[in-house]
Amino acid sequence: MATVPSTLFHTAEDYLGLERQSDQRHQFIDGQIYAMAGESLAHSTICCNLLSLLVSQLRGTPCRGLSPNMKIRSGPAQKHSRKGLFSYADASVVCGEPRFHDEHRDVLLNPTLIVEVLSPSTEAFDRGEKFHRYSAHLDSLRDYLLVSSESAVIDHLRRNAAGEWLFTSVEGLEAELLVESIGCRLPLAEVYERVEFPLEEENPLTDAP
Repeated sequence: MATVPSTLFHTAEDYLGLERQSDQRHQFIDGQIYAMAGESLAHSTICCNLLSLLVSQLRGTPCRGLSPNMKIRSGPAQKHSRKGLFSYADASVVCGEPRFHDEHRDVLLNPTLIVEVLSPSTEAFDRGEKFHRYSAHLDSLRDYLLVSSESAVIDHLRRNAAGEWLFTSVEGLEAELLVESIGCRLPLAEVYERVEFPLEEENPLTDAP
């Protein structure tokens, strides 16, 4: 989802005060507030498919799936700081007792899994700076999924017991991703159910005279 920044700098508490009264979602990045744009049909469908798969498999376990409306903090805890990231993941999972930024219980501090469905305008941020902040500030985070909305590909970053991040990628509708930390299997055929991918341009004929 594309974002548009404000021109003013705010503290984290300024942002939360505004966000809790807003009908539109915004992200906070080091003092700037970014309005989040809408999402494509493919993006929205993938998000719903993923949440459905996660929720159905997490029933009866210590883990629960959370919708894209739950904010996640990855940065300093100081109320008047202009540093840090308050963001919305496309889906997340928390295991055990959720911990929150304050009494409003709408900013999660301890996700186990975060899922980002990639859009052309935000892919670089999701793969780069956003992941850096998640990994640096969220000790609870074990898995980070980057899900393409243009082809059947999921990139999986998994933190091992030594704190190292391991990368794997699964591709194709016949493939399946196992997320061991939460005991969930994600068949790509179900993740991408009813998603129509852009048609690839045909290659020009090479045997023309």
